[in-house]
Amino acid sequence: MPKDSDWEAYKVPPTRTPVSERTTSVPNPVAFLQTVFNYVVDTPVTFVREWIERQQAKNKYYYYHQKFRRVPDLSECLEGDYLCYFEAEAQWRRDRMVDKEIVEIVRERLGACKQREGPNQFQNCAKEMELLAQVTKAYQDKYGDLGVHGNARTCLMKQKHRMMEERKAQANASQ
Repeated sequence: MPKDSDWEAYKVPPTRTPVSERTTSVPNPVAFLQTVFNYVVDTPVTFVREWIERQQAKNKYYYYHQKFRRVPDLSECLEGDYLCYFEAEAQWRRDRMVDKEIVEIVRERLGACKQREGPNQFQNCAKEMELLAQVTKAYQDKYGDLGVHGNARTCLMKQKHRMMEERKAQANASQ
């Protein structure tokens, strides 16, 4: 017995019923609604959208390259100038995020070098290791031991105390 998929053995005769074309004197309401929607909603919205895109294409704005002006440091703010305090705090937070990203980028470069070099990593990645040591030491000196809730004032006080200790050490070494 032949398979069902063998169409050559069992040809189906073509249908004799013609395909009916629905032509009536009443217009199709779906086509009418689509046309109305196109002219009332879609065309004006498309026009406005294209106009806005043309305006934005004239002056491109890259939001990820936002540049903030440098504000005075907290030590330069006058006493009672709360707006200056706020701006200095915001500037300090941005600087901290940038410094954190710098440390992370250097760490990723060192990891990529270690992955690439394999057993020769200690010889071939010495520059990256030294750079990471310098960057992490600088970050630790500036932001270390501040904790999660550290702010510009505590960071400034930490730096002041560190500078005072360095001066004492220099004075003791010279005597």
